[in-house]
Amino acid sequence: MDVELGMMHCPHPVTFSTDSSAEEVNAALVEAQMKGSVADLVDDKGRHILVNGAALGYAIVGSQTRRPVGFGSLE
Repeated sequence: MDVELGMMHCPHPVTFSTDSSAEEVNAALVEAQMKGSVADLVDDKGRHILVNGAALGYAIVGSQTRRPVGFGSLE
């Protein structure tokens, strides 16, 4: 799933892919924003992305469905 995070006072969004569910990502971001703490998200390569909840401007969390690619997806 793709995630895009917009940070305050930062002109470019932070984008990454993760194997976590949308509910897990949303819960971590909401908790960090409510408490003013840091959310620890892990991307699909095992890297940790630390997000300051107080500096989060917006979050776009992609869908869980994977779209077929290639000629096999044609009917």
